[in-house]
Amino acid sequence: MTWDELIREMNAKMQIPGQTNAWTMPIKARLDMLSTGIRTPIGIKIYGSKSSEIEKIGIELESALKDLPNTRSIFAERVTGGYFLDFNFDREALARFGISIKDAQNVIKYALGGATVSTTIEGRERYSINVRYAPAYRSTIDDLERILISTPKGVQIPLKEVGRIERMTGPGMIRTENGLLAGYVFVDVDTDDIGGYVDRAKEMINEKIQIPSGYTLEWSGQYKSIERVREKLKVILPITLLIILFLIFKNTGSLTETSIIFLGIPFSAVGAVWLLYLLGYNMSIAVWVGLIALIGIDAEMAIFMLLYLKLAYKKQVDAGQMNNFEDLTTAIHHGAVKRIRPKMMTVMTTFLALVPILLASSSEAGADVMKRMAAPMVGGIFSSFLLELLVYPAIFAVWKGRQFTKSISDKKEG
Repeated sequence: MTWDELIREMNAKMQIPGQTNAWTMPIKARLDMLSTGIRTPIGIKIYGSKSSEIEKIGIELESALKDLPNTRSIFAERVTGGYFLDFNFDREALARFGISIKDAQNVIKYALGGATVSTTIEGRERYSINVRYAPAYRSTIDDLERILISTPKGVQIPLKEVGRIERMTGPGMIRTENGLLAGYVFVDVDTDDIGGYVDRAKEMINEKIQIPSGYTLEWSGQYKSIERVREKLKVILPITLLIILFLIFKNTGSLTETSIIFLGIPFSAVGAVWLLYLLGYNMSIAVWVGLIALIGIDAEMAIFMLLYLKLAYKKQVDAGQMNNFEDLTTAIHHGAVKRIRPKMMTVMTTFLALVPILLASSSEAGADVMKRMAAPMVGGIFSSFLLELLVYPAIFAVWKGRQFTKSISDKKEG
């Protein structure tokens, strides 16, 4: 049974009223929570100035996205779901008895919360002594209204003489980020295409929900990591291409040869994309790592092919047998066709090393990541090898053929 099948079975059998399921790996969930505060693959952070408005937006998001395809579960925090007792003191009544607000609040503090008055010592052990009202005297609102407050004259009056107690709701926990109040919406999905899901969710939110002025949404969770890596790849990928281009030029010393070798990179990407499509893999960090590795492998194989063509051409020239286009064709035949075995060995060693990774069971540890790294390299190597066998010799013939024609023309003019 695969991981996805196991989740579907557990999710179908564990539908508990009032509870929301979110299926993820414990360590992975812990890391995501520590880095982003979100315990699910995708989370929406709502920033604003009022907790009640944040909760309202969260509930609207929950209602709007629950029917979006690939949404396994969604839950918006009820940030104002805490229940509290608010003690409101009548300042005029307190003044008549000569009691300050601080003294009245201290009575509530010690009667309900208690106060450490001493510490008992039992050998090497230390225990604090806490004093407060017994549970029987603070279990109901009527009990709390009978809490006694001492006046400066030593008279004790019940709390209800100088204040009132109100039931109210408010934030169970005040969450703040970037200087603003925050609320979370947790989203669990049954797809690996997290980026595509977020794009569809953003479109639905723009259509169905009007976010009030002063309130903003931030997509977090694993999507945050995807965005961070995407920004880094915008820098890393061009730098990688420039380094490869520079190394190829230093190796060949010719812009023409460098351009011919660099032409193979788009063709290798074609095979990589097709194999990713056939396997049903989405673009991910692992896929991008595989594509970057493919660029280096493809450049190496192209240099190898061009080297054989150049050696065969030079050998023909040194032997004085480069007199017409047929001689050029013969040289290309020696460089391409008669050297196919070493080129095939170069490709097959890489191919055979990667295929076992690609065929590994998805249930094995790390297989999901490794398979997505190997897939673009396997597909890209196959397409670039066909390019080297079919296209490179033709490009080489056109390139050297023009040089050959130009040299003949110069001899005739001379």
